[in-house]
Amino acid sequence: MYAVGIRELKAKLSDFVRKVRDGEVILVTDRGRVVAELRAATVQLPADDADDELGLRDLGQSGALERGLAHDPEAYEPSPLALAEGTSEGLLKWLRGAGSGDPVP
Repeated sequence: MYAVGIRELKAKLSDFVRKVRDGEVILVTDRGRVVAELRAATVQLPADDADDELGLRDLGQSGALERGLAHDPEAYEPSPLALAEGTSEGLLKWLRGAGSGDPVP
């Protein structure tokens, strides 16, 4: 286990990340007090999905998003929000036209 000040961590970040990757735990100090720990990640994401997954996880942790647990659409109740029959068709026609008149029949 290593203890390192913020200034040194910033200057040698790549070195410390390599140590973490090799299994070390780095204690980050600010004026002699431990303020954070760097350790190997417990979750591994595929490289192409990493940014999306991290963004969704952050939104979930902040409470701005509630992530579903099931991938099956049948596992969820239908939304109580509904548009009248033909609304989307009317809006599309309106958007594709000049945009004049009432967009919904």
